[in-house]
Amino acid sequence: MGRRLPRALRQARNLSTARRILAVAEEIFASQGLAGARMEEIARAAKVNKALLYYYFRSKEELHRFVLQALLSQLGGGLERSRAAALSPRQRLIAAVDHFFAFVQEHPNYPRLVQREMMSQGPNLEWIISEYYRPLHGRLLRTIEEGIAAGEFRSVDAPNAALTVVSLLVFYFIAAPVLSRIQRRDALRPQEVARRRQAVHDFLEHGLFQPRAGTL
Repeated sequence: MGRRLPRALRQARNLSTARRILAVAEEIFASQGLAGARMEEIARAAKVNKALLYYYFRSKEELHRFVLQALLSQLGGGLERSRAAALSPRQRLIAAVDHFFAFVQEHPNYPRLVQREMMSQGPNLEWIISEYYRPLHGRLLRTIEEGIAAGEFRSVDAPNAALTVVSLLVFYFIAAPVLSRIQRRDALRPQEVARRRQAVHDFLEHGLFQPRAGTL
């Protein structure tokens, strides 16, 4: 199962065109879903001939899958780099939180795309879980277990703590349209996202992390 570009796309001379197609497809799939999106509309919005779109991607399903893979690869890659660095469990968890916030700000369609897959229980869900979410969850769980063992984290139920961290990160962005109406301000404005990120940091500092030496 690949993260590789389709062969025709790898050989494309104009990569800016390929990137434009993916950006447009991401927006349309997020707003209309796989069933509602049309290749004609994607081609028109990307300002390419429909034949070129089918040259790059054999079907709407292949394009949709690649959009998801591209996003999930970026998310997973950033989190993996934070784990590969010589960081303590506390530093790794903070880096993972910061990467997630930066990623969703850069790709605001990501929550809607994933939410659609979860609600539809479609064929993409199994490979998304097996290739991306299960490994990511495993790394998060190990980070928490290592933090507990190192005395950096409180002695908590690690599996439930991992679920709490995921909920802290994911819920805000999935619920952003409703939160914007409740709070009467755009929940996805950079200032609001920064406030939310700081709130997550504060929650982890006081709810999960052990006090640093020399602090109360």
